[in-house]
Amino acid sequence: MQLAIATGVIALVTGLFLAPLSEELDGRAMDRALAIAQTTAARPGLAARLTDGPGPSARGPVQREAERIRKATGAGYVVIMDTDGVRWSHPEPRRVGAHVSTDPSAALAGHEVRHIDEGTLGRSARGKVPLRDGRGEVIGAVSVGIAYEGVREKFLGAVPELLAYAGGALAAGVLASVLVSRRLQRRTHDLAFSDISSLLDEREAMLHGIREGVVALDADGRIRLVNDEAQRLLELRPEDTGRPLAEVLGPGRTADVLCGEVTGTDLLTVSGGRVLVANRMPTADGGAVATFRDRTELELLGRELDGSRGLIDALRAQDHEHANRMHLLLGLLQLGQHEEAAAYLRETVGVHRATAEQIAERVEDPLLAALLVGKATVAAERGVALRLTDGTRLPDRLVDPRELATVLGNLVDNALDAAAGSKGAWVEVRLRTQDGEEAEAEASSPEPPPTTSEPVPTRTASGTDGATTPEPAADVTTAGARAAPGTCLVLTVADSGPGIDGDKRELVFAEGWSTKTPPPHRRRGLGLALVRRLAERHGGSVRVGQAAGGGAEFTVVLPQALHPARSSG
Repeated sequence: MQLAIATGVIALVTGLFLAPLSEELDGRAMDRALAIAQTTAARPGLAARLTDGPGPSARGPVQREAERIRKATGAGYVVIMDTDGVRWSHPEPRRVGAHVSTDPSAALAGHEVRHIDEGTLGRSARGKVPLRDGRGEVIGAVSVGIAYEGVREKFLGAVPELLAYAGGALAAGVLASVLVSRRLQRRTHDLAFSDISSLLDEREAMLHGIREGVVALDADGRIRLVNDEAQRLLELRPEDTGRPLAEVLGPGRTADVLCGEVTGTDLLTVSGGRVLVANRMPTADGGAVATFRDRTELELLGRELDGSRGLIDALRAQDHEHANRMHLLLGLLQLGQHEEAAAYLRETVGVHRATAEQIAERVEDPLLAALLVGKATVAAERGVALRLTDGTRLPDRLVDPRELATVLGNLVDNALDAAAGSKGAWVEVRLRTQDGEEAEAEASSPEPPPTTSEPVPTRTASGTDGATTPEPAADVTTAGARAAPGTCLVLTVADSGPGIDGDKRELVFAEGWSTKTPPPHRRRGLGLALVRRLAERHGGSVRVGQAAGGGAEFTVVLPQALHPARSSG
C-alpha cells in the first residue's frame, strides 16, 4: 500500500511537471525567434538595401546578410520581405522573389507577432517584426522561424532525464517509507491503527475510572497527564497540564516525592490534610509516571486501633486492679472492719469520679472530653499523670470537633510516649480561648534561643507557681486570618520527657521523620505533619519549644476554631 501511494504521488508530480514543460519550450522558441527578428530588423543598412536595391535576388546583399544571420543564430530561416510580401531572402534561393506562404499583414501593419505556424519549411516557432527606414516608416518585415522539430526534440530529450529523477525520487520515497514504517511499528509495538485507537479509549476509561491518582511527567518535569483522582487529591486543575509539577505544588515533600527527589516505594506524604502513599516509575523517554492513593482513612483507623489497644490494656489493668480492690474490700468485711471498708470504697470511687468530673467541667465539648477521659485512663496505666491546667476552659462551640480531636489526640499520644518511663512522668494539657489579635501576637512574637533566654514563671495544674522554663525557640507559622473575638483556640500539650533538640524542632513536622520504631500495621512520622497541615488549613500555626523540666511543649493556635459566642441579650 505504501509503495502504491508513493508511485501514485511520483506519477502525479511528473505529469504535472510535464504538462507545462511543452508550453514553456514553445514559448522560449517563439521568444528566441522574435529576438532574432528584432536584431535583424535593427541592423544598419538593411532598410536601405531593400529600398535602394535593384530588387530581390538569390545572390543579392539582402540574401547574403540574411543567410549569414541564419547560420550564426541557428534559426530555421530568416526571411526579409517588402511591403508586398515578396521575399528578398530565403534558405532556399529558388524561393527568393516569390510571395511568402503565410499572412504578413500584422507585421507590415507595424505589430510584432510570435506564434507557432505551418510554412514552406514545415511547422516552426515564428517571430515577425516590421522593418522600418530612417523616418520610421514600415518598408517591409523580417520573419524568423525555428524548426518545431528542434523544440520537440528538446521536450522528448528532457523526458528520460525527468523520468530518471522521478525514479530516483520514487526509490528514495519508498526507502524512507519503509524506514518510517518500521520505526512506527517499533514505537507502536506493531499495533494497527484500530488497535491504537482502542487502547487510547481503554486508557482514558481506566485513568478516569480508577480510584488512584495518576500524574505523568515529561523529561523536564512538566505535567503531561493527570487523571480525575489526582486532580482531587492534589487540588490540580486541567489547565495545569504543561506546567512543571514542582511549580504547581510548591516546595514540600509531596513535590519532592512525585518529582523523584525522594526515592523509594510506598512513600508517605501529606497533601492538603490527606495522607498519601506514592510510587514513581520512570519511563523510557526520561519522564515518569507517579501513582498515589489516599491513606487518610487507614491512618485514622490505625490510630483508632492503637487507641483501642491502649484502652483494652487499660481495661485489663483496671480489671486486675478492680479484682485486687475487691479482694481487699472482702478481707476488710470478713475482719469486721466495716468503717474502714466504707472509707476505702468512698475513696476509690471518688478518685475516678473526680477525674471525669474535672475534665467535663473544663471541657464542655463531649467528644474532646471523652477523648481526654480515655487518654487519662491509658496514661494512668502507663504510669503517667495526665492533668489539665487551671486555665483550661473550652466551651461547646467548636467548628470541627473531629479535626481538633485528631490534633489533640496526636499531641497527647506523642507526649505519653515521650514521658513514659521518666521519673514522676506527667503530661499537661491546656485549652483556652483567646482574642485573634492576642493569638497572632503570641504566634508571631520573636523567641530567643533557649540557651540565652531568661526563664519565665509557669503555672502548674495545682495552680501554684512551678518551676521556670525558657521560652521555646521554634519556628512559628503565623495565623493567616484575623479571628473574631472569642473564636480563637490555643492548645498546649507539655510533657516531662527528654524534650526535642533545637536543631530538630522543625524536622519533627516533616512527613516520615520519627524517632520511634513503627508498629507492624502502620508507619511513623505522620502525626505531627498532619497536625501542622490541619492547623494551617484553619489559618493557624504550630510551634514546639521546651517545657518545664526540659520536656517538649507543643502549642497550636487556631484563629477560627470556635463559633462566635451568642449574646445574652
